Amino acid sequence: MGSASEEYQSLLLRLDSHGHIPELSSNAVEEFLSHRPVAMRWYLRLVGWESKLLWLLSGSSIVVSIFNYMLSFVTQMFTGQLGALELAGASIASVGIQGLAYGIMLGMASAVQTVCGQAYGAKKYAAMGIICQRAIVLHLGAAVLLTFLYWFSGPVLKAIGQTDSIADQGEIFARGLIPQLYAFAISCPMQRFLQAQNIVNPLAYISVAVFLLHILLTWLVVDVLEYGLIGAALTLSLSWWILVIIQGLYIIFSPLCRETWTGLSLKALKGMWPYFKLTVASAVMLCLEIWYFQGLVLISGLLPNPTISLDSISISMNYLNWDMQFMLGLAAAASVRVSNELGAGHPMVAKFSVLVVNGTSILISIFFSAIVLIFKVELSKLFTSDSEVIAAVSDLTPLLAISVFLNGIQPILSGVAIGSGWQGVVAYVNLATYYIIGLPIGCVLGFKTSLAAAGIWWGMIIGVLLQTISLLILTARTNWNAEVAKAADRLKQSANEERLSLLDDI
Repeated sequence: MGSASEEYQSLLLRLDSHGHIPELSSNAVEEFLSHRPVAMRWYLRLVGWESKLLWLLSGSSIVVSIFNYMLSFVTQMFTGQLGALELAGASIASVGIQGLAYGIMLGMASAVQTVCGQAYGAKKYAAMGIICQRAIVLHLGAAVLLTFLYWFSGPVLKAIGQTDSIADQGEIFARGLIPQLYAFAISCPMQRFLQAQNIVNPLAYISVAVFLLHILLTWLVVDVLEYGLIGAALTLSLSWWILVIIQGLYIIFSPLCRETWTGLSLKALKGMWPYFKLTVASAVMLCLEIWYFQGLVLISGLLPNPTISLDSISISMNYLNWDMQFMLGLAAAASVRVSNELGAGHPMVAKFSVLVVNGTSILISIFFSAIVLIFKVELSKLFTSDSEVIAAVSDLTPLLAISVFLNGIQPILSGVAIGSGWQGVVAYVNLATYYIIGLPIGCVLGFKTSLAAAGIWWGMIIGVLLQTISLLILTARTNWNAEVAKAADRLKQSANEERLSLLDDI
């Protein structure tokens, strides 16, 4: 207790003397925040300390999120050169098939963020490699099941109302993405494993390098060798496997992972059930979120004037997706910060981190929303020269600005939920706000009123708004001391499983 008090007094001196904020430690800040009251001038300096930690993580996480997303974006651009039919097939396969798998894999990987992040905060380094391997096994199992969806994607696309010609092209593209499905199943856990240790800069360098290589390979395969749609899909799969191989080599040989990666172990196959339950809750939570937005795009194709409606919503969603990739990077950093501090037994620092990241995201969202409103015509012209589509996108711009603002709050709260291990609760919230309330309202406004595409978008906004309010209430009512205890119990359970595995081996 004496050392903590001394550290507290030292912290007061550093704050009063305008000391270097980066020198502060989580232990010292936890001790400081536990003393009441805290003067505002100290809070402002602590915000600077937390912001520095947050941006060290989120800057690279944002780069990783955006450049991984751009791999598919570049492929879409090259398929557009093949013809309208090929582009339509690739687009619908990306939304209807690849998007489904993306939601499942990304959702399952959030369990790695929770458990590995808390294990790292608690200094249970050896358990992290086992958790990562356990996650990869479960991800590969999901990939095997999803392979059937990819292979028989043609009938699936026809069943949801796509024309035979578009569905056939979509099937060709989806089958070429089957190798990418398995690469994604391995990459997702590895990325979260590294992020949980605050190893983000190497991930960013790898993502940018593979992206540049992907542009060259896609140009060579599609434009020079003229291998068409299947060539574009297989090139995307190859780029993802290159990404996986480089990430894997880094984990194996990097000195930074020496304590957390101790090699392959059969222990990963034991004690699956508790982790599997968290994984399922994580997958449901994010799947319900991602599929909600994709479903609205598919529904817009059923409106009376489908071409204009689909084009206008697709263009608007494209900008929302770019904003979402930025915010997902920030959310990943928030998840790591919260899980690390909960694992380390720092409830006050975890709570403070939540406040800082939400304040930061709101300011960023206001800026992005202003850009959308100011450049509403110019943004649509980047995608089309059709005057009707430009007018339709301009009409949707105010709704897009509202969505961008909400998108600055909602993913961050989801990231906090992942870091805290609340995936099961949030899954129920998403089901109620998105599918029981938001989606039906969007369909009624879109098909039963003159709002059309705007009506569908209003349904999306209502769903996201209600979900955001629910998460705000959940976060505000959180007992952070109880969350620390839950994190300790989760890690203790994992440690018991490791001990039982060792006894079995003996």
